[in-house]
Amino acid sequence: MLPEGLIDALIEHLGADAVLTGRDAMAPYERDWRGQFRSQAAAVLRPRTTGQVADAVSLCTQAGVAVIPQAGNTGLVGGSVARPDQVIVSLDRMTAVRSLDADNDTITVEAGCILADVQRAAADAGRLFPLSLAAEGSCRIGGNLATNAGGVNVLRYGNARELTLGLEVVLADGRIWDGLTGLRKDNSGFDLKQWFIGSEGTLGIITAATLRLFPALAQRETAFIAVPDPAAAVRLLGEFRQASGDNCIACELLPRLALELVCRHIPGCRDPLDRPAPWYLLVELASPAAGDWLADALQAVLATGLDDGSVSDAVIAGSLDQAAALWRLRESIPEAQTREGGSLKHDISVPVSRLPAFVSEAGAAVARAIPGVRVCAFGHVGDGNLHFNLSQPPGDDGDAFLARADEAGRIIHDVVAAMDGSVAAEHGIGRLKPAALQRYRSPVAVDLMRAIKQALDPDNRLNPGAVLEYREP
Repeated sequence: MLPEGLIDALIEHLGADAVLTGRDAMAPYERDWRGQFRSQAAAVLRPRTTGQVADAVSLCTQAGVAVIPQAGNTGLVGGSVARPDQVIVSLDRMTAVRSLDADNDTITVEAGCILADVQRAAADAGRLFPLSLAAEGSCRIGGNLATNAGGVNVLRYGNARELTLGLEVVLADGRIWDGLTGLRKDNSGFDLKQWFIGSEGTLGIITAATLRLFPALAQRETAFIAVPDPAAAVRLLGEFRQASGDNCIACELLPRLALELVCRHIPGCRDPLDRPAPWYLLVELASPAAGDWLADALQAVLATGLDDGSVSDAVIAGSLDQAAALWRLRESIPEAQTREGGSLKHDISVPVSRLPAFVSEAGAAVARAIPGVRVCAFGHVGDGNLHFNLSQPPGDDGDAFLARADEAGRIIHDVVAAMDGSVAAEHGIGRLKPAALQRYRSPVAVDLMRAIKQALDPDNRLNPGAVLEYREP
């Protein structure tokens, strides 16, 4: 389905091994992580250099062929799904760490670097790269930046946007913008990198990035805490931040249902507490400063909580292995939900102060519409981002439950909008939520997005249909 001569031109510029056209060879790149979208590209390109990415984009766009950028292919909203007349450009061969400047606390890496490898490179230099999420062993930096990934450490270190100092980007016309810089201060005009972070490959293809590093952590305290309700969790968050000198790097909320599903379906997982509780907090305090004062801060907050009823029980990890076991409970929730049956997933955010009201109101609203539905709301209480997931009623037909996705999404998103929240907190929009973006963002905001898209990609050749509703070129 490609114009005559395009494959030959791509092979000439990229090499035969970088141009995949067979169905078996392309299959790993066409798999949608959640299985909600069907991808079947005309070809998959695997460039090794930024120059080859530029050649690929230039040749394809000149031929009128759309380009779908792809990094680790671990996205959850169909952001890198291709049609039969489109080409996937995978960055999985661009894995170099170009430089690491320990004195400047920066690392420059290519977009195909796996997140865990960037973390290790920083650790080898005595530094910390704090972006951390469950898929870090397979997701790649280009995708992390294209979706402005969050993860568990946003509370202390910020999203991917806050961790990025500079970018290298291939534009829709094949030009290369070299914006790689390690500067913390640069007010020489527009901050161009911010246009591309979170744009999901619709404005340009990120090929490399200069990222911020931080001092390595010298002490870390992890606790799994039973709490009566989300309101108590929000109060405890404030107390942990105050007592630790704002060194609370993660604060995760889990309902009892989530823990039960994980213990039921994930081998080796068990309830770390003796008695069940309606809600739990997984809290981590960490600092690069030596000492054990964070342990004292943690104990002090827990002691106060036990006295005033905001804490009913807690366990503190005594080793890195124990801490990892507690984190495994949190990170295994999506898999456990999938094994339990039909699951509808919603990635939302509201102001932290409104989390308790949101959980109550949204939970009641979906329960009225879908009797017996099980709400599994978990996530990053520290930054207001919840994965407000729904598990099918026990014994119900899974397919029938999944068929109510639009209805459930509209109910939840209406509550989100009423609380000045976002219908896409950290997973992005992709091809799953353009209609929701159109519905819940202001018309002025959507017009501005379209204007930027028109300016940088006037022929709609970069990831068409992602983020903004599809329009024919």
